[in-house]
Amino acid sequence: MPELADLENAVRGTDSDAGLRAVARLRRLVEQLEAEQVVAARRAGWSWRDIALRLGVTKQTVHRKYHGED
Repeated sequence: MPELADLENAVRGTDSDAGLRAVARLRRLVEQLEAEQVVAARRAGWSWRDIALRLGVTKQTVHRKYHGED
């Protein structure tokens, strides 16, 4: 996995190709981290509402996206 500092340097640099690739990698990383945290929260007994509140989305959005992973 690329180091976060490398990704940050790429998105702040002048090479648009490297910057866009870094942004795409960061998106994938954020999705992975979010999924892991949602599963952990559900296992800890959190409600869909509480998870959604922390993520800044609706309960329906988070439930639709992750229902079945808990």
